[in-house]
Amino acid sequence: MPRILVALLLAAVCLGARERQPLPPGVPDTYVGHLAPEPKALLLQKGDRYAICGDSITEQKMYSRILEAYLAAARPDLAIECRQYGWSGETAAGFFGRMKNDVLRFQPTIASTCYGMNDFRYVPFEAAIGEDYRKNQTKVVQAFKASGARVVLGSSGTIHSVPPWVKSAKGTWETLNLSLLQFRNIDIEVAEAEQVTFADVYWPMLAKGYESRAKYGDGFKLEGNDGVHPGWAGHVMMATAYLKALGLDGDLGTVEVDLAAGSVQAKNGQTASRRPDGAYALRSERLPCSFEPGDVAKDSTLAAGLALSDFQARFNRLTLKATGATTPSVKVTWGEQSKVFAAADLARGINLAAEFPQGPTKPAFDKIWKAVGDKQAYETKQIKSLFHGKEAKTDMEAVVKASEIEHAKHVAALAAAYAPAETILKFEAVK
Repeated sequence: MPRILVALLLAAVCLGARERQPLPPGVPDTYVGHLAPEPKALLLQKGDRYAICGDSITEQKMYSRILEAYLAAARPDLAIECRQYGWSGETAAGFFGRMKNDVLRFQPTIASTCYGMNDFRYVPFEAAIGEDYRKNQTKVVQAFKASGARVVLGSSGTIHSVPPWVKSAKGTWETLNLSLLQFRNIDIEVAEAEQVTFADVYWPMLAKGYESRAKYGDGFKLEGNDGVHPGWAGHVMMATAYLKALGLDGDLGTVEVDLAAGSVQAKNGQTASRRPDGAYALRSERLPCSFEPGDVAKDSTLAAGLALSDFQARFNRLTLKATGATTPSVKVTWGEQSKVFAAADLARGINLAAEFPQGPTKPAFDKIWKAVGDKQAYETKQIKSLFHGKEAKTDMEAVVKASEIEHAKHVAALAAAYAPAETILKFEAVK
């Protein structure tokens, strides 16, 4: 038997030994991916110091901002401290070279990474490049583990063009995308070998990329205008992938109202009471994320990402159940906004965060959103400009000490930005 045939048969046997990721509708069968492991439980622990690491896509400070704002608003009980460490153009090898100085000095207890986009060198898959990536990803994971940090090893997202700024790039966007798929498969293998958590960024973006282009046309790019750096829609997909890997259950609380008895119960970060005027006072310690409105057909909007992903249903659930209605429909007013629901739907439960995306908790969330944005902007300056500037070459520790005073101000501003939201719920029978 010819050697090449033997090699092909061995490759087929090895591939067949691993369960494949099911192909979503519309995705060509050339995309053969390992089945991604599911998270087993909440990975975060109270008081964790969370390092969000990656290349220029992380340095965009978009998915990282969603992650940190979510944790600060929706899960303040966990008291997670986040830092963003994105660095444009970086590879896993480059990060390994700077992680001791830039990241490990702050003693993170948990870290997530997002590499692969630069590591695959923008060429169709080459085994030698893949093995180099495997070695560097393994070194990064082992360094975090040796420092005592838990690890979420993220894959890259997808690509939708051959980047003109990379002079050595070759192939088509499809062959490059297939190359990134092989790097995702390597990430799964590294995560399994090192017994750490895997965040599947690539596969959801692949599936929704095909779905959104079929719906809105080729001009809709989850990968962003340049085909590499996502807009807000793609970053919502990325944040959702990391929230899933972190094991968060997305329960922001439940409010149960008995309209016939005029009683109310609430739990999991929500408290409620009936007012003398018949309305219900709601105090939310777990705040839903309330993003700006936008066109769901434009990849630059958060609204498009929310429409494509399961972020609202899976991670942004503030549930309202109302029973005892005497009419087929009920008008629900939350703050200044009203919406009519079927009584049967209310009895089953609705998601206030999804049904009222600009609801009365939005001002409270907006303060957190701004504070996170300001803090992460300074973190890029701190790491890239200060830690790697002229003064740091002379006295690194002095630069760290001085910059941490400024960083502490941003941390304090974020803490001050959080406050429980006090809102009003009203119900009106609709005949």
